[in-house]
Amino acid sequence: MMSWHSMYKSSKFRHVYGKAGSREQCYEGIPITHSVHDNHFCAVNPKFLAVVTESAGGGAFLVIPLHKPGRIDPHHPKVCGHQGSVMDIRWSPFMDNIIASSSEDCTVRIWQIPDGGLRRNMTEALMILIGHSRRVGLIEWHPTCSGILLSAGYDCKILIWNLEEGVAVKMIDSHPDVILCMSFNTDGSLLATSCKDKKLRIIDPRSGKVLQEADCKSTRVNRVVFLGNLKRVLTTGVSRWNTRQIALWDQEDLSAPITEEEIDGLSGVLFPFYDADTHMLYLAGKGDGNIRYYEVSPEKPFLQFLMEFRSPAPQKGLGVMPKRGMDVSECEIFRFYKLVTLKGLVEPISMIVPRRSETYQEDIFPMTAGTESALSAAEWLSGIDRGPQLISLKEAYKRPNPAGLRASKRDRRTVKGIDLLENITPNTDKELLKMVFKQQDEIRKLKDELGEKDERIRQLELELKNLRNT
Repeated sequence: MMSWHSMYKSSKFRHVYGKAGSREQCYEGIPITHSVHDNHFCAVNPKFLAVVTESAGGGAFLVIPLHKPGRIDPHHPKVCGHQGSVMDIRWSPFMDNIIASSSEDCTVRIWQIPDGGLRRNMTEALMILIGHSRRVGLIEWHPTCSGILLSAGYDCKILIWNLEEGVAVKMIDSHPDVILCMSFNTDGSLLATSCKDKKLRIIDPRSGKVLQEADCKSTRVNRVVFLGNLKRVLTTGVSRWNTRQIALWDQEDLSAPITEEEIDGLSGVLFPFYDADTHMLYLAGKGDGNIRYYEVSPEKPFLQFLMEFRSPAPQKGLGVMPKRGMDVSECEIFRFYKLVTLKGLVEPISMIVPRRSETYQEDIFPMTAGTESALSAAEWLSGIDRGPQLISLKEAYKRPNPAGLRASKRDRRTVKGIDLLENITPNTDKELLKMVFKQQDEIRKLKDELGEKDERIRQLELELKNLRNT
């Protein structure tokens, strides 16, 4: 079989590179959980970073405002309402202050984090979902409906929760063993699962019916992910020769994989992440510091190997920033938050397209999923499917500094009242200027909004006056 690596094709993502955050951008002093469960223990959105921690007397996780990196106070408030260790955490894709957690105490809890983060320990959940008879290892939000959440327990059952009513509306009882992974397709009409019984399944989540099933007797399938609208799923697992491998499947025919490839002889689980906007697949190994990335296409070679980001620090888990949290001005197309247990560290890793960005790069930032829910829980349960509500990231683009502002250090004394010391280091200088221009841009936007509102008030007053005259 010809290796995917050898079949090169031209691509705008060919030279994407990984850039680890500086120490000032990292979060330090976090007592990351020592749990051996194969989860990420980390969740992130444009407002907050959440990390499962070691905690006496029950389960807990930290919630840190994203804009406050640095060393975390040992007494930083925690979300600590669970009676057992926390096994999974997921932010709502629609409400940045809402996070779900599952635990060894057999419950799923929904929490509302106040703006600005926690000021004291949080023990009261917004909602407690009770239905599993054993610990709950996995949770998954519906991708287009804000009121639907799935949970998978060690009782081998998947429960579908209607959060608008706070009840389980469906139990999927198709697995004879522990469910290892769940993945929705783009509109949430299909669910792919991997199970300890070595079977890959495609399920209709509303009826619970198994539509397709693959018996992977010679391999152990660990993780599964839908590849956007390509009608494909990708699995990672271990081959009969005990090497890590990936396999690509047609979601409508699981009789045999379309293609498969062995990756390496390491033992940690391979976590797959798919970016539907760029058609890129990232493979990150638990227990090593490598992140491989591929470009996915519907025709051969299907998966085109691009490059590999390497780091000597092994990753315990990885959180992924939603696309609306990207720094589009820097051509950042993906961002991980890597847990490094030994250092108690969370390190951001940005995947960047190396190109000059004097204008918004629409070809690498197409319309992407926003925070608006496409349908209600009742609509989805009744059989309606809708794709995600898309937004443009163009508003997040900030123009580079004009050439006229790139003054020499000798001429650069103050920018809008902020002193810039002559002996300041170039990196710090650049960061400070970025911050100033960011603040100026925010002030300009606020002024524009106020101007628009003032104009609207004037129009309404004029209309009111005309009505009175008539």
